Amino acid sequence: MAQLKAVIRNQTRVLRFERGEMTQQELADLVGVSRQTINAIETAKYFQSLEVAFRISRVLGKPLDEVCLLELTEKSARTTDSTHTDSRGCLATKIVAETTTPESRDPGVS
Repeated sequence: MAQLKAVIRNQTRVLRFERGEMTQQELADLVGVSRQTINAIETAKYFQSLEVAFRISRVLGKPLDEVCLLELTEKSARTTDSTHTDSRGCLATKIVAETTTPESRDPGVS
């Protein structure tokens, strides 16, 4: 079985600033959560529920897949799961899931 690494990039901070430098408190008030929750989401200390993700996307006027980007890549043996910041200041949380790909399936099994 091939192991894939799923990286979810949360774009909330970038999208908030694209909306005229909306503050965390302003976004929190519109979404119905605390400012601390928005901060935790943006710093990848907390991954929001699907409901909160949809609320954030609605407030920011962006589709959900622009607020939370999913990238799948094959995991190397040396890769560790962690959180990091990319060049635009977007935080990414790595989540590893084993996934069977067509190439990794036993050819004798249909």
